[in-house]
Amino acid sequence: MAPPLVVVTSDAITHNDASWSGGPTTYLAALDVAGCLPVQLPVLDQPLDPAPLLDVAAGVLVTGSRSNVHPPLYGGVATEAAGPYDQARDRTTLPLIRETLRRGLPLLCICRGVQELNVALGGTLHAELHEIPGRDDHRSPPQPDLDARFALRHDVSLTPNGCLAAVLGAGPVRVNSVHRQGIDRLGDGLTVEALAADGTIEAVSVDHARAFALGVQWHPEHWVRSDGPSRAIFDAFAAACRTAQTARTKEAA
Repeated sequence: MAPPLVVVTSDAITHNDASWSGGPTTYLAALDVAGCLPVQLPVLDQPLDPAPLLDVAAGVLVTGSRSNVHPPLYGGVATEAAGPYDQARDRTTLPLIRETLRRGLPLLCICRGVQELNVALGGTLHAELHEIPGRDDHRSPPQPDLDARFALRHDVSLTPNGCLAAVLGAGPVRVNSVHRQGIDRLGDGLTVEALAADGTIEAVSVDHARAFALGVQWHPEHWVRSDGPSRAIFDAFAAACRTAQTARTKEAA
């Protein structure tokens, strides 16, 4: 069987005074390690209709990014301090998430992706987690060594008998932390799957989803070759994508 095709989100990028569309190759490599074929959906000023791609795709990966969801999309106020923003991405990813869930395709959302999932389903975000009394600083100091920046830094507790616990076991699980924003009010139909010690929501699943539908605030893609839990998340997603591909093949027969 051919590897399942997975749609991967992109960012709007300015490079050499030109507009580009793309993202870190770590997400693409992690999908390849798990046996999937990644295909990036570009972001343009006018979003492309993803329907023809979703007609043949077996799953969708919504990636992390240094940009943040535009606050007016969840009832907030856009400030320069809360940026940078990528509204071209927002216009692509939020409808993509909703359509993926409507079709019952497997969905994995990482970092910005879990925040987009929450906003797509009507939830809100904390713009600056570290400014909330009692919360830890979840940011990672900027540094050129990516392994140090994405180092596994703290534990998360898993919801007993939850979807993520079914993949990773009872926990706790050691994760990295490279974010300043996080989930505030949960979106409709989301269930908390993991919490940091300070109460920050670290993972969610979609209630009554017809397939694997999980979002994590950390970055399993960075350690997929060397960390068991990181690999397990991508393997579980890939398995769901293969199941979706098999079901589509049988329907077409």
